[in-house]
Amino acid sequence: MAKVKTPRWGWALTGSGHFFKECLGMIAALDEVDLFVSKAAAEVVRMYRQELKLPKSARLFEDRTASAAPVGAFYYGTYHTLVVGPATSNTVAKCVFGISDTLVTNVFAQAGKCRVPSIVFACDTAPELDTEAPKGMVKVYPRAIDLENTDRLKSFVDTQVVETLEELRAALGRRARELAAHA
Repeated sequence: MAKVKTPRWGWALTGSGHFFKECLGMIAALDEVDLFVSKAAAEVVRMYRQELKLPKSARLFEDRTASAAPVGAFYYGTYHTLVVGPATSNTVAKCVFGISDTLVTNVFAQAGKCRVPSIVFACDTAPELDTEAPKGMVKVYPRAIDLENTDRLKSFVDTQVVETLEELRAALGRRARELAAHA
């Protein structure tokens, strides 16, 4: 494994197909990134027939341990930023209610406990959305509880919730500029 530079980006993938391919493209464009892949995200990679094309310095952590062992790196300053995206309504709900039972929800909890800023690209952000399914675009209608949980997450300290690809790109750019200014 290549020697890694710290601190670095952490990116957590959930089981959503909502702009999944575009998120993979953003991950591939980052320097010094680690990818945390939930069990559901691993399934989505296969369903959408995607390859994980990661930078040479990237490390891949899959949800294979009961204790989500890779989260310990947050304690030691390994990450300057966590991105969760795309984030399913299930992941958002668990984050809102403090449930940390997957690799993704564990890294989100540890980022918060270690004051590592998080950017969450939530999927369920409007009463009606177009999203990509494995066989093409479909219309979905998020439930009221899904929309409420997305709004609740916006109140979390050091957590920025973004609702569009453009907002995600802008948030990544702002964070990169902040980091460069403090380098």
